[in-house]
Parts: sequence; C-alpha cells; structure tokens
Amino acid sequence: MTEGALVLEGGSLRGVFTAGVLDVFMEQGIEMSYVNGVSAGSMSGMSYVSKQIGRTIKVDLDYVNDKRFLSFRNLVEKRSIFNFDFLFGELSNTLVPFDYDTFYKSEQIFEVVATRCKTGKPEYFEKSRCDNFIDAVKASSSIPILSRMITVEGKKYLDGGCSMPVAYQRAIDLGYEKVVLVLTREPGYRKPPLDKWTKKGYERYFAPLPRFLKALEDVPERYNRMQEEIDRLEKEGRIYVIRPDHHVTVQRTEQDKRKLEALYQEGRRLALEHMDSLKAYLKLS
Repeated sequence: MTEGALVLEGGSLRGVFTAGVLDVFMEQGIEMSYVNGVSAGSMSGMSYVSKQIGRTIKVDLDYVNDKRFLSFRNLVEKRSIFNFDFLFGELSNTLVPFDYDTFYKSEQIFEVVATRCKTGKPEYFEKSRCDNFIDAVKASSSIPILSRMITVEGKKYLDGGCSMPVAYQRAIDLGYEKVVLVLTREPGYRKPPLDKWTKKGYERYFAPLPRFLKALEDVPERYNRMQEEIDRLEKEGRIYVIRPDHHVTVQRTEQDKRKLEALYQEGRRLALEHMDSLKAYLKLS
C-alpha cells in the first residue's frame, strides 16, 4: 500500500472518467492508503476500495437507461432522480454484486463528503467510524432539488459538492505529503455564475435553510477559487492531478452510452499515460 491520499471529484455520470482512471490504478497495483470522494467520486471510490475492476463502468453502461436507476419517474416516486434504493439494493446485492466484505476489511481509510443542510458546511464520514456508511454515500451523491435530503446519524445532508467540490485540503490537513487528484473537468474549466432561473429555484426550495442556500449560491466562486489553487499546487509539485485533456460534453445525467464509454476510455488512456510520472511522484519503483 502506498502512503498517500487519493482525492476524487464528483460530477454524477462524468464519474465514468474517474472509473477509467481507478480501473487502471487497480490493474497497476496503485493502492493509496487514504481515499476521499465527493458525490460520484464516493461511488467510484467504493469500487476502488473493494478492488472491483470494471464494476463502476458496468453499472453505468448496463443500467443508465434502466428507469429503476435513473429517471424523472424516480424523482416523483422516490424524490430522487437516481434511485438509491435500487442502486444499493437489488443492483449491489444481486445484479452487479458489490464486495462489502473486502470493502469493510480493507485497511484503506475511506471518507466521503456530504454537506449538512442546517449549516451549509462539509462533513466527513469514514467507513470504519460511521454507523451507516451507505447512507453517507447516498447523502454525498444527492443532488439538490433532484434528490431528497438524506439523514445520516440523525442529521440532514445533501451533495458534498455543494460545499466541498474537491477535498484536497482535507488530505493536506490530515498530513499526507503525496496527494493525487482525479478531476472530471478539463484544464481551465470554470463554473459560470448561476443563471437566474436556477437561483430562483434554489431560493424557493431552500429558503428555510439559509446557510445551505448561501453555500449553493457560492458554488461557482468557491469552485473556481479552488481550481486556481489546484493549478498553483500542481505547478509547485505539491499535488498530482489527472483530468480529461479536452472539453467534457458528458452531462450529469448523461444517457448516451457511447459518450459514457468514450469518457471512461479517456480516463483509462490518461491514467496509463500518467503512470510513469505518477509512480515517480509517489516514489514507487
């Protein structure tokens, strides 16, 4: 196991890029001692810690057009566009089994990030310390308005990306000197300001939660500021970053399998292209 941190950005179905990168990491024996994930990054991180090569992309390609997995019907019936009951129920237990035994026995530290609705602040849940870690993963991945709030240990949470899109500072604060980021947007990408309709929707929906609403309104500025810092830390050699090398057109709820497969293959390609320099950064022989 390599002493260092692996930090996984979200992006819903753009997470197929991360899945490609992590499949190559597993094939190459890159096993980081600490992993954290936000939103879709938490999902990809689970398959990485359970050492299941190909599981994430299989789930996405085989079930992305299955209405049990992703549909507006789910939004009406389950109050979530992604059906977590199906994803962590029949899908993980029977259709594409998740190896819970390997996952929980792994010595890797794995944290997911969720945003507490009352405070608008990020909170971290570690797999060996959280009574119901799967609920924390659901919370981390629950998109505002398109998902209901998830209760974890008696508190309400939504998508970790609302307050902490890339938790690299968490890894630094924990003392890791080697920090590897897998991002799902191309170099130079910056979030545009919220359009007026999105802003009005947030204001109407989250008016009873003013701190969470403020966190949502601050997402573009926060994200762009963090990208500037990531660029600086990368140039200084303090972190190592793998991200798509061209404009990503895959949407959060993308259902075009060809586009998903292409982005997954891009993740694999770039991970292989980075492998020598990554191993040098990690001081692996």
